[in-house]
Amino acid sequence: MTKVLFIFMDGIGLGLDDPETNPLARADMPFVQSLLGGQRLTASAAPFESDTVTLLALDAGLGVEGRPQSATGQAVLLTGINIPAELGCHYGPKPNAAIREFLKDGRNLFSWLRANDKTSALLNAFPPRYFSAIQSGKRIYSSIPQAVINAGISLFSHEDFFAGRALSADFTGLGWREMLGFPDAPLRSPLDAGVHLAELASGYDFSMFEYWSSDYAGHKQDMDWALRQMEIFDEVLKGLVGTWNLDEGLILVTSDHGNMEDLSTRRHTDAQVPGLVIGSRPDRDAFTAGLTDLTHIAPRIASAILG
Repeated sequence: MTKVLFIFMDGIGLGLDDPETNPLARADMPFVQSLLGGQRLTASAAPFESDTVTLLALDAGLGVEGRPQSATGQAVLLTGINIPAELGCHYGPKPNAAIREFLKDGRNLFSWLRANDKTSALLNAFPPRYFSAIQSGKRIYSSIPQAVINAGISLFSHEDFFAGRALSADFTGLGWREMLGFPDAPLRSPLDAGVHLAELASGYDFSMFEYWSSDYAGHKQDMDWALRQMEIFDEVLKGLVGTWNLDEGLILVTSDHGNMEDLSTRRHTDAQVPGLVIGSRPDRDAFTAGLTDLTHIAPRIASAILG
């Protein structure tokens, strides 16, 4: 049995080695480059393999016309079903009734694991206004928290965040102070956030963390914001990998669609997305063999954990 931590990076594709349009070709990310033998996280780096990491380029389009979208892409990642092909289109950002059917209890990764007595969690903390908006009907769940809720697993709240049981969506907690009105919210350096993420994930068979700032940067075409987020992520990953027991678990980083890697457009792209897998060679080999598109992710996670 292998533990799996899945870091979902919203809207990150493998783009060109063009620092004018691609933040991943420009950001100061020394740790990621050290993992990739000096290369940046761009299309030219994949495929790549070393003693600790494998990088593959994964198909997010799944043979369906149009640009991949968040609701269907995230639902594919958690079900292994080619939902765009089932629906005849990509759809997003939030799941409609048809997509929610695919995410029902018994049909998604979180529920599979729970049915097999495995523990899992979404490690993001959500603020009170999020739950209020859901309860009032002003907001609906995106695909990932919808799958969690459908599996009978609770989302973490601000109380969990303050108690250290979950992380803020920006890793550091600064957003809770500056944007959410919590002036006493705990702050962490990116490096410490990565260490804490490893510590939290070690308590579950499967854990997931959803990082949406990358998609925000892409839609805003904000290079400065994107560079800052990627440089923070690099430090987080350094703390995470430095703390993680590579012989006991895998770290997976992937996305639902391209976006931030091409700031020449506000729209999603048809780029392949990174499949970055960190862990021992035997576990990585089993996980990545034949891994080519988003439909393979959920079954591979389940297989790694259930054995």
